[in-house]
Amino acid sequence: MFTDRDSISLGAAVQDFYRARNQADLQELLGRLTGESNQLLSFDEVRQKLGLQGGLERGLRDIPLNAIVGSVGRYADFTRDFLPKRDINPERWARVKIAASGLIGLPPIEVYQIGDVYFVRDGNHRVSVALQMGATHIQAYVTEVQSPVPLTPDVQPDDLILIAEYNNFLAKTRLHLLRPESDLSVTIPGQYPQLLEHINVHRYYMGLDLQRDISYEEAVIHWYDAVYLPAVKIIREQAILHRFPGRTETDLYLWLARHRAEIEEHLGWKIPLEYAASDLVENLGAARQSGLSWLGERLFNLILPEQFEDGPPAGQWRSMTSVVRAPDQLFMDILVPINGREDGWCALDQSIIVAQRENARLHGLYIVKSEEKQNSPKTRKVQAEFELRCQKANVEGALSIAVSNQIAHTITQRAGYTDLVITTLAHPPSSGVLARLVSGFRDLIVRSPRPILATPCTVSQLQRALLAYDGSPKAKEALYLAAYLAGKWKIPIVVLTVAENGNTASNSLEEAQAYLEKHNAQVTPLVRKGAAAEEILNVCQEYECDLIMMGGYGLNPVLEVVVGSVVDRVLRTSRHPVMICR
Repeated sequence: MFTDRDSISLGAAVQDFYRARNQADLQELLGRLTGESNQLLSFDEVRQKLGLQGGLERGLRDIPLNAIVGSVGRYADFTRDFLPKRDINPERWARVKIAASGLIGLPPIEVYQIGDVYFVRDGNHRVSVALQMGATHIQAYVTEVQSPVPLTPDVQPDDLILIAEYNNFLAKTRLHLLRPESDLSVTIPGQYPQLLEHINVHRYYMGLDLQRDISYEEAVIHWYDAVYLPAVKIIREQAILHRFPGRTETDLYLWLARHRAEIEEHLGWKIPLEYAASDLVENLGAARQSGLSWLGERLFNLILPEQFEDGPPAGQWRSMTSVVRAPDQLFMDILVPINGREDGWCALDQSIIVAQRENARLHGLYIVKSEEKQNSPKTRKVQAEFELRCQKANVEGALSIAVSNQIAHTITQRAGYTDLVITTLAHPPSSGVLARLVSGFRDLIVRSPRPILATPCTVSQLQRALLAYDGSPKAKEALYLAAYLAGKWKIPIVVLTVAENGNTASNSLEEAQAYLEKHNAQVTPLVRKGAAAEEILNVCQEYECDLIMMGGYGLNPVLEVVVGSVVDRVLRTSRHPVMICR
């Protein structure tokens, strides 16, 4: 029986209950407006979804109140902050409040622990009152239920689907035991069956490569170490994750794998994962252009036609190659456009010589103007001839058929997934301004993201190279490749700088000579005066060089179209292949 003082205290505590009850209604309304759940989690539902069993008594502990996220039986009676949601027994809540405010205090509660969170087994009202009074911790008898997927205090009801899928994935793979540091969390349901499929496919091909049965555990470890982690390394190096807020590295691994598969299906050949990642980032940037930036680009294109736009910046290819390729094998994948005519086969024959030296794969590209021509007799004949020539030379090669009316554009698109473009020099840029403006070959030089080896209808054995060097950024890319060829192919390099209009070229020559000698190249340095294109061709003949290496267009695109360039003049006259670098 209560005294008058007790009755007043009880009445005040009941009022506190109804204030807490009103706060619960307000939270529920805000949750509906924001879409954020304020529900407590059901322990039985969590345990069932995660397939958890048993428990270990951990004794009496102080636990943080903000880590209590659910209840065994009263999860529908309180909000996530343990505010009362129903008018059930207000006096019981009030009596707990009185006990907490007096000398009696609150007895310990009982909880289950999963990961970093707790579920109230007994003592829901005590938790509610403690939080309402501003407490941060409470004493509890803890029973730990172990789970391979730890829960954190920010877990939401919808997260349980993902957590359950992750738990099943770990139960199957035991990755949390094999690689304890691993974190393959995702944000989209249905991803883990795809990861299991990746592991199964990896296991199958491991068996083929090693000619033995592969245990599932061995396949899981090798997939994680040799496939997943290298992909994550690329994601980190290219800073892709910050472009996808709220996603995880495993999300991006799966997206990147799908993107790579789509590209390979379109191209008809395998590509390095780094190229797929770069393409994913580039497409994302294009997709996100909107509003003023999109309008600005449209206006820019109206003022400055496509022919006057510049291509990729100098050195971009080298920076990508340094990540993708080993220093002693830069050209693993070579793109060879084929036109079906004899000059096109000259480009293939030249490609075979390069492929044999580089142990490279040839990716032929035959462009037709309509889908009907994809399976025409002529197309089948071209494909058969391509395969026959590669087979006779013992070079890996395959021909893809593309439908397009924009030949140069299609070549440059596919060039980004290879390391080098070798193409015929049947139609070099003309000397006329209008002809240069519409030249497909000029467009290819400007836009290609990879070096181009332009081949006239003669096949060179590539035994001595002439490097035309003027110290420009693109010429430095040619210098880099010249050092590579000198070291890998063991060919001598003639370095030529031309002093035009009285300009000195000694500094550029000394720079190139020092760089090549540092890479153990056999160097012949030369300085000539006169017109650059004529001197390049004269020295090429004088020193019996059968390969010319030079940087791409160095002038502003508009000025280059108007006045022409050294590159164009060399291409129009050279009887030997010309490697154009950018």
